[in-house]
Amino acid sequence: MGKNAMRIDLLLNKLCLTKTRSIAKKASDKGLLLVNGKQAKASQEIKAGDLIHMKLYGFAWQFRITAIPTGNVAKKDAGDYYELISREALESE
Repeated sequence: MGKNAMRIDLLLNKLCLTKTRSIAKKASDKGLLLVNGKQAKASQEIKAGDLIHMKLYGFAWQFRITAIPTGNVAKKDAGDYYELISREALESE
């Protein structure tokens, strides 16, 4: 894996967008993650510029990855790696 790419399950966890890597994996297994409009597997490689749609924690998120972190990311710095486009509450069924 190159330095400019990272698995989506690892990336979502590093950027504090999911509480754990396994939550990100389960979300991908259930089809709740889309990358550039296509359903993503947990092993999907993410690069800067990729557009991610995620349905998790009662919200539909849409964000663009601006940079791939090289090491661990402090929670306060996580927002430096993505641009939040929208976050809308999902209607409960």
